[in-house]
Amino acid sequence: MAETIRRCRSQVIGILACLALVAGGVIVSATAQVSATPDYQAIVALPDRSDADRQTDKRREPVKMLGFIGVKTGMKVLDMGAGAGYSTELLARAVGPGGAVYAQDSAAVIERFVKDKFDIRAQSPAMKNVLHVIRDFDDPIPPEVKALDLITFFFAYHDVTYMPVDRAEMNRKMFAALKPGGFLVIADHSARPGDGIAVAKTLHRIEESVLRGEIEAAGFKLVEEGNFLRHPEDPRDAAVFRPQVPVDEFVLKYQKPL
Repeated sequence: MAETIRRCRSQVIGILACLALVAGGVIVSATAQVSATPDYQAIVALPDRSDADRQTDKRREPVKMLGFIGVKTGMKVLDMGAGAGYSTELLARAVGPGGAVYAQDSAAVIERFVKDKFDIRAQSPAMKNVLHVIRDFDDPIPPEVKALDLITFFFAYHDVTYMPVDRAEMNRKMFAALKPGGFLVIADHSARPGDGIAVAKTLHRIEESVLRGEIEAAGFKLVEEGNFLRHPEDPRDAAVFRPQVPVDEFVLKYQKPL
């Protein structure tokens, strides 16, 4: 009888161990799916992208940018200053249906510069996982949105320097919205040393060191610099919309400490 009990107990333990392994495999599989790195080249090459976006690709290097960002499937992302949604759509495609992208714009920017451009783009099936968030830059994130994996801020930080925006508060809000270990990737048009924010409205440029100082004051730690949009031949003395040579642009990856 004792032997029979021991045999039954061993069988039960074996079954439980198998179930645990199966459950563990499901969890690992789900985790792998959430953190998978998509094929950025394939995303950019998708045939349903617009001709206008393909023209923008020529100067924005989207494959290199997506790779630098390191955006993965299932991520929860905030795209600051989304504008007409060029970057928003690329991010939405990258995170896939299991992810989410919050596209932030202020009401003033929408009215003056973007109008219905984003709404037209939003009709695309690729934008189903995007929520357009109309909020001020210094209060950009809905209170229910927490633990973001990633924030992007592309070519618009210089704009907020001549708007009635509390940039220190904006940067604190972005820092708070990220999960520990989350990333902020920020890119902008480079101004000459000493120009600071003085040419932000006229040339649409910002001195890199000024931007770095403001972002790092909020607690972000620089982890990587991207040089794929650098153009040292740019004298940085002309408006970015009328360049004589390709515009020098910096790309910086910051992290919220763990």
